[in-house]
Amino acid sequence: MESRTALYESHLRYGARMVSFAGWTMPLHYGSQVDEHHSVRRHAGMFDVSHMAIIDLQGSGVKAALRRLLANDVVRLRDPGKALYSCMLDESGGVVDDLIVYWLESDHYRVVVNAATAESDLEWMRAQFSGAQVGLDERRDLAMVAVQGPQARQLVLPIIPTKQLCEAASGLRPFFAAAEGAWLVARTGYTGEDGFEVMLPGVEAPAFWDRLAESGVAPCGLGARDTLRLEAGMNLYGTDMDRDHGPLESGLGWTIAWEPADRYFVGRSALARQQSAPDLPRFVGLVLEGKGVMRGHQVVWQGDAPVGEITSGGYSPTLDRSIALARFGGAVEGGRVEVEIRGRRYPARIVEPPFVRHGKSCLALDA
Repeated sequence: MESRTALYESHLRYGARMVSFAGWTMPLHYGSQVDEHHSVRRHAGMFDVSHMAIIDLQGSGVKAALRRLLANDVVRLRDPGKALYSCMLDESGGVVDDLIVYWLESDHYRVVVNAATAESDLEWMRAQFSGAQVGLDERRDLAMVAVQGPQARQLVLPIIPTKQLCEAASGLRPFFAAAEGAWLVARTGYTGEDGFEVMLPGVEAPAFWDRLAESGVAPCGLGARDTLRLEAGMNLYGTDMDRDHGPLESGLGWTIAWEPADRYFVGRSALARQQSAPDLPRFVGLVLEGKGVMRGHQVVWQGDAPVGEITSGGYSPTLDRSIALARFGGAVEGGRVEVEIRGRRYPARIVEPPFVRHGKSCLALDA
């Protein structure tokens, strides 16, 4: 039987079309995926992301253990509440998962991992932490709601339950969080828009969802979440990176903390070898020049040679054209290629992601 979040009944009341996703029954949309997408870009939308696993890590050995576990370095978290995005790698440099880690206080960290990999992530962490003074607590008592869009923060703040937490949340910088009791409000997201991700007791989530809806925040499903993250040039685990494709070949080199040089982390040696390889794959964005929709696994051509493959692709409601992320394994000259769609090749332009940020195009499409 598939799992259900604390907001399952709320989704039914709001008319969601429910689908199976990573072992959970989740809302795909509430009528129009495109309308939900535009709500986030222009106003505010909310997502139930309670299927993702929230894991609290505590103990005297937790900082050292995380420095060994993650390619990014938690030493960069110098202020309580600061968050860090990182990949968790295996010894070959492949991505076990990508995650966000928060430093809450002293020897207490919180990580949020993907739903599809939650069980294997926990097993991996326990194996890597063997012998270390670290306790792991999966917080399935908590729900998580992401509220995103240009008006998201101003609509969330009046609904936060205490004055102290509201005041702390109102002054948060990007990638910082404030916590009080079981509530945590983080200025993070997966859409390319400003907003909050709110972790709260599951029993309180339906009332929070209703109050957001009453204030004008649009319920949004998995469909809009995917088109928004693609426009923002954000990777999806299992699609854009995985155990076979590490951060250096997935546009995530910026998430690796190489300094200090004597810090060991799992996968470091393999990444160092890849970094000096002359044939390291290149990760790019593509914009289709004309009609058609790019999808994952379609082949990218230049002349008579296949040079790469689409990893994520789809229609961009903001740009009204198809966009994609792609991995090139062959040599590419210039800025144009062709994408094979249903046996025909369509011209596409190579660009640097993101495609959209804060509701505005990042592309010089007429250049």
